[in-house]
Amino acid sequence: MASGGSAIRGSRVGAGPMGEQDRGFHADRVKVSYWDALGNETIRYFAANLPEEEIPDVIDSPQSGLPAGRDKENPPSVAKLEPYKTHLAYVKERRTDEEAEALLEEALQQLRIRRGKLTATN
Repeated sequence: MASGGSAIRGSRVGAGPMGEQDRGFHADRVKVSYWDALGNETIRYFAANLPEEEIPDVIDSPQSGLPAGRDKENPPSVAKLEPYKTHLAYVKERRTDEEAEALLEEALQQLRIRRGKLTATN
């Protein structure tokens, strides 16, 4: 079975390369480079008519996750790294030792009642 002779299946006869008239108008844009502390460059494009104050001075670098700035010689440093906190550490920030003791005693009493080792009246 012979095909219609089209080099690309599914293309229409007479179909040419798509030009700007098919894709729409391309807005003017400006290229802004950002650098992180490791020297990685990240390029972002912004609309040319965007006011300068709306273009961010610092972004997160997709390569390293570090902050990246527009000054290649002085990239932004990492803000103070906060150590990982466990759930218990957050709870200790919200509760005093006395509150924690009272909550623990209440939870233990309820557990003992459930297990039948203590009656609700004790």
